[in-house]
Amino acid sequence: MNALIAIVSGFAGGVFLRSLFYFGWEVTAFVLLLAALCGGAMLFAESRRVYSLAALFLLCVAFGMVRSAIADTPAPEAFLRDLRHRVSYTGTVTGDPDIREKSQRIAVEVQGVGMLAVMPLSAHVAVGDRVHVSGTLYLPQAFATDNGRTFRYDKYLQARGVRFLIQFGSIYTVTPAPWYSVPAALARVKHAFLDGLGRALPPPASALAGGIVIGGKAGLGTTITDAFTRSGLVQIIVLSGYNVMIVAEWVMAFLALFALPRGLRYAAGGAGLLLFVGIAGVSATAVRAAIMAIIALYARATGRSYAASRALLVAVLLMLLYNPLYLVFDPGFDLSVAATAGIIWLSPIIEARLTRLRPFLKNAVATTLAAQISVLPLLLYNIGLFSLVALPANLLVNPLVPLAMAAAAVAGVVGMTLGQLIPLAAVIIGLPAHLLMRYFIFIAEQSSALPYAAFTVARFPFVLVLAAYAALVFIARPVRDYGSLKNTTKGAVGTKLHAQGVRLSQ
Repeated sequence: MNALIAIVSGFAGGVFLRSLFYFGWEVTAFVLLLAALCGGAMLFAESRRVYSLAALFLLCVAFGMVRSAIADTPAPEAFLRDLRHRVSYTGTVTGDPDIREKSQRIAVEVQGVGMLAVMPLSAHVAVGDRVHVSGTLYLPQAFATDNGRTFRYDKYLQARGVRFLIQFGSIYTVTPAPWYSVPAALARVKHAFLDGLGRALPPPASALAGGIVIGGKAGLGTTITDAFTRSGLVQIIVLSGYNVMIVAEWVMAFLALFALPRGLRYAAGGAGLLLFVGIAGVSATAVRAAIMAIIALYARATGRSYAASRALLVAVLLMLLYNPLYLVFDPGFDLSVAATAGIIWLSPIIEARLTRLRPFLKNAVATTLAAQISVLPLLLYNIGLFSLVALPANLLVNPLVPLAMAAAAVAGVVGMTLGQLIPLAAVIIGLPAHLLMRYFIFIAEQSSALPYAAFTVARFPFVLVLAAYAALVFIARPVRDYGSLKNTTKGAVGTKLHAQGVRLSQ
């Protein structure tokens, strides 16, 4: 475990430093020299373990610097000459259009380069379509938020593979997505499900149900979205690790009904989990949770123990190896990791002190409080919003989220299959989901409307973020391998896995 911590923390530290400060190869060479010195000292010192861990840590710091430098490449020269000029390109839609109140944002790949086309709502394109897009080409720029903070929008988009913006133009389909396009098929399933929810539930309950099951805030409106944000409940309307963990439980419970070979059953469970993430949208938070869930499934299939702490570290390492820009420039990824770490390491400490509560309530309070505490420094730094009602609001809502997801999933499937033939049947079967959605909206609106429900912190220096997490690490240091599950224990990919789901996202 110590070696894994040294590897992940060293690599993440190197990525972090190279993301904030631009330096040449000399700094990396110096870190490698320090690693070599520690390795040499290991041969002569009595405390060989300390020096070996230090050498491993420094080696991974240097590796993180190199990986971050490779990922942080300049924008392609071939397009830079067209900046602030009218352009026309032919490309492929790579992501589901992000519908806003007055426009939509469409991810398009042009000659292997990601671009974000900001287009009117009247444009109709789908994932996998070959499109012609025209407009004015821009480089994304960092900007100051309403709270006086600087948001690196350019790096935020770069972490998602987007290097340019196309604005003030038009887009139309040249060739529809081919039938064999997997992303296009997954997107069609997603939209068919959302259409089914629209037949079974009235707005805004249908929009909220879609957000709870597969993520997305389209259709909720600014007022309701702000209510969920101020009440600390915004995580339930975006695709988070919590949703993925719940789906992992459902998949395993469903497969347990069939007499399949053990290996096939867990392989099918992993495939079903990946299918859900593909349909809902591949975000950093969902991928992190999916990796942890797949590790848990592998452990269960091979009869090994599952340690959530190790799974989290492995997931973070794999994701930063794939895309080191996640660490500094994707707030959702940071919040997801922080919340999961808090649930793993802080939750047992808090739960041990809640001696007067019933076991179920004790677990719910400890898990929610641990997640809220863990993400608070990042929230104060990124958006400056501090919600005083987040804890009670989450306690009133979170226990019902799995039930709401199940009810909404049933309503969506019925709306897809019977909604057009027997509309009344879809409405009746969707009634439980409708009531749960109205309850969630009621809690969000009422809690956010309370006096002093949330307030904005004008400035929260990053040094305080580092100090806060150093204090949390010091507090949680006695807790090791929380969540280690013997696979012979009933519900190994059940209650504990559910408790480790992330309830906070971007």
